[in-house]
Amino acid sequence: MARGHDVVRAARRPEVRLPELLGWGQGALEADGDYDGLSIDGLDFGGQQARGARFLDCRLTGCAFDETGLSRARLVDSVLVDVRGVGTDLAEASLRDVEVREARLGGVQAHGARWERVLVSGGKIDYLNLRKARLTDVVFEGCVLVEADFAGARLERVEFRDCVLRGVDFSGVSMADVDLRFASELDIARGVERLAGAVISPAQLLDLAPAFAAQIGVRVAG
Repeated sequence: MARGHDVVRAARRPEVRLPELLGWGQGALEADGDYDGLSIDGLDFGGQQARGARFLDCRLTGCAFDETGLSRARLVDSVLVDVRGVGTDLAEASLRDVEVREARLGGVQAHGARWERVLVSGGKIDYLNLRKARLTDVVFEGCVLVEADFAGARLERVEFRDCVLRGVDFSGVSMADVDLRFASELDIARGVERLAGAVISPAQLLDLAPAFAAQIGVRVAG
């Protein structure tokens, strides 16, 4: 809920300005590999293991990441467009000044990750695991999130704009300046009691009233 009459602080969006990029059209990703100033298009990285890899000033377009291991990877000043994958491992990864556009992902493991100035625009992500992650200045815009798991995460200046949230889990979440007012659909499966630090719209309050009542043990009868 909103904190008194305070104005919710807006998230700072990434400002990615890519330099002239070099093409990279072959080879496998490597653990702890460095990838700087590259345009990577249409490659299938399925099953590859690149724990701790670093991507700086990169654009990845139309790439596949099925079961790709990118735990503890670092993505900085980069853009991902039309990427797809199931079971991608981004546990404890760090994303800073990153845009993810029109992704089609499922079962992404991003628990313990740190996202700072990240835009997720369009696309659909099923079963996104962000348990115990730290999200600062993150915008989800025009996307569909199905059963996203934020349990135990820290969300600060996070916005959900024109996006669908179905079956979201906010259990144990800590929130500060989280703006849910403009979500096109807000379905909270667990953790409605953890909305302190968020702002919702009057219509959303009415929709969530039964869950709030159940949380404090109030029975509503006609």
